[in-house]
Amino acid sequence: MAVNVALVGLGKMGLSHLAIANALDQFNVVAMCDTSGIVGGVLSKYTKIPFEEDFDKLIALPGLQAVIIATPTTTHDWMSRKAVEHGLHVFCEKPLTLASSVSREIAAAADAKGLVTQVGYHNRFIGTFGEVKKLIEAGAIGKVTHVQAEAYGPVVLKRAKPTWRGKAGGGGGCLYDYAAHPLNLLNWYFGETKVASGALLKSGFSAEVDDEVYASLGFEDGITGQISVNWSDPSVRKMTTRITVWGTGGRIYADRQEIQVFLTGTAPIPDGYRTGWSTKYITELTPPVSYYLRGEEYSAQMEAFRDAILAGKGAAENSFASAAVTDASIEMIRGSAQDGGAIGSFGVTEGTPRKAGLVGRMLGR
Repeated sequence: MAVNVALVGLGKMGLSHLAIANALDQFNVVAMCDTSGIVGGVLSKYTKIPFEEDFDKLIALPGLQAVIIATPTTTHDWMSRKAVEHGLHVFCEKPLTLASSVSREIAAAADAKGLVTQVGYHNRFIGTFGEVKKLIEAGAIGKVTHVQAEAYGPVVLKRAKPTWRGKAGGGGGCLYDYAAHPLNLLNWYFGETKVASGALLKSGFSAEVDDEVYASLGFEDGITGQISVNWSDPSVRKMTTRITVWGTGGRIYADRQEIQVFLTGTAPIPDGYRTGWSTKYITELTPPVSYYLRGEEYSAQMEAFRDAILAGKGAAENSFASAAVTDASIEMIRGSAQDGGAIGSFGVTEGTPRKAGLVGRMLGR
């Protein structure tokens, strides 16, 4: 059995997803769509994949079962909604939408139809970050107390005419485009963000959007966190994401290449680890993929989407409902930065003088 899938959006991510989907067994790419007829025509000529410039006509193609959406964020809501209405499984690039309430609404509609939904938070498919989750759930470092999430990259290093990623109101900026990734990891590990405070959205080269994001966060069970993201950092060659987790029984540090774990022995020690420092590398934590492009995680997430459809069990990892939680985290950080206070998960806003009191109440202190 093969899944008939179409791809929408022929930019950088769209071309990557197209190449992977077209190479995977049990995926049959039946069409592609973009607003540029020139790009679509050239690709269609050489790939022999039919091109359709009209999205409505694309999702109405007979036999179509799934769609991959890799378009600017402002289009995600209506495209995902229409695809779900047509009974199609949907893989959508991140962030899902610009409003968590809209994301939850679309997620609920897809769940009601038993459709598979997935959002492109590829870090969940990187072995080191997956190992962090396993160690936390195993209680290896005891009770988690604090976490720091970082992401740095050389995306905007000079003033230039912005693309949609650099325009206000269009889902552009470091918060939406970069910080969403480490935020999603935090939500994967610890659930919903309960409070965001002290947020700073700083612009350097970009005229309309933020280039740096800093904020303090709070989660269930008194877990506190900090996020530090800068996409105007020339010291790194490409996006670099790091997670550090402290607990009563040790510490975990992970990036794309390795995970370093310090255990005191006061909590259960998982197989493969010992008291003191242990290090594992991505090469021993990454299962093989059937087709490699850019990194195993990009193929792995597409394989997961395909496998969930074939299993017929509805939403899987990185579902729309899961992505809506990260959309809400983004809203909290933006709200905190705008109001100069603390934003809680119930939309409560407090000014700077009462910030500590709110944070304390939200974290049960």
